[in-house]
Amino acid sequence: MIEKHEKWMNFHGRVYKDEVEKSKRLKIFNENVKRIEASNKLNRGFTLGVNAFADLTNEEFRASRTGYKRQSKHFNLKSKSKSFKYENLTNSVSSTMDWRKKGAVTPIKNQEDCGCCWAFSAVASMEGLNQIKTGKLVSLSEQELVDCDTSFDEGCEGGLLDTAFEFIKSHGGLTTEAKYPYMGTDGTCNAKRAAIKSVSIHGHEDVPENNEDALLAAVAHQPVSVGIEGGGFDFQFYAGGVFNGECGTELDHAVAVIGYGVEEKDGSKYWLVKNSWGKEWGEKGYMKIKRGGGAKQGLCGIAMKPSYPI
Repeated sequence: MIEKHEKWMNFHGRVYKDEVEKSKRLKIFNENVKRIEASNKLNRGFTLGVNAFADLTNEEFRASRTGYKRQSKHFNLKSKSKSFKYENLTNSVSSTMDWRKKGAVTPIKNQEDCGCCWAFSAVASMEGLNQIKTGKLVSLSEQELVDCDTSFDEGCEGGLLDTAFEFIKSHGGLTTEAKYPYMGTDGTCNAKRAAIKSVSIHGHEDVPENNEDALLAAVAHQPVSVGIEGGGFDFQFYAGGVFNGECGTELDHAVAVIGYGVEEKDGSKYWLVKNSWGKEWGEKGYMKIKRGGGAKQGLCGIAMKPSYPI
């Protein structure tokens, strides 16, 4: 295991401050690897892998990599939408959808040790809508949201999707990633950079809660931002396949649903999700989550709080 840990350290460029820290991390790494290997022997339809998070406890991982609605003050939100424009289209959607194939998904990004998944999720659905409307795929700035959207949302300390969309609408849009690059930390709002707006929206709509058919209708027409419970062990080390692992409905992470489909080998229905944990996680940064057949909230609560820009 020591040799395995050394190889892993070299691959991920991990350096520890001293031998005490290294010994502590080796112990955590050892426990995680054993649990990953035990899980994979169960043939659950998806696999776990020894990824960049293998020397973190689940508590450490959750603290740095999630970040959806941590503060109770967010629940005074007045902006909840009443309309749902895809309401009458739930029965007339294609059997599969992958917005990557339509050119509406930017490459996988990495939020790093900053709990601003909410910004990445909101930006991903906005990038998708912009491409659908204009034919141009433009990478937009998460850092502008982290630095400037601070009346409701709190940068690396967490935020909400609806409030992010409200901020974008009220401030005339977002600038590009190139003009306001991602830093992975809370910063001071750079008004000069943020002033050069690239893409604007009229607002947002919420998908009816706990309704996977309604979510399907929305995703058939554009990428959709969702909250999920993504802080568990199975999520931390997901490597591939249709995820059907352990997770509840305590929403703590935000991602973008960029499609859906059916697994050829066993007919499993899934949601196709774009995450913000880098390309080394999951299926090159993406994930398939089991769709339908369970609780109305959807697996990991995926159908509880979906919303999209308009």
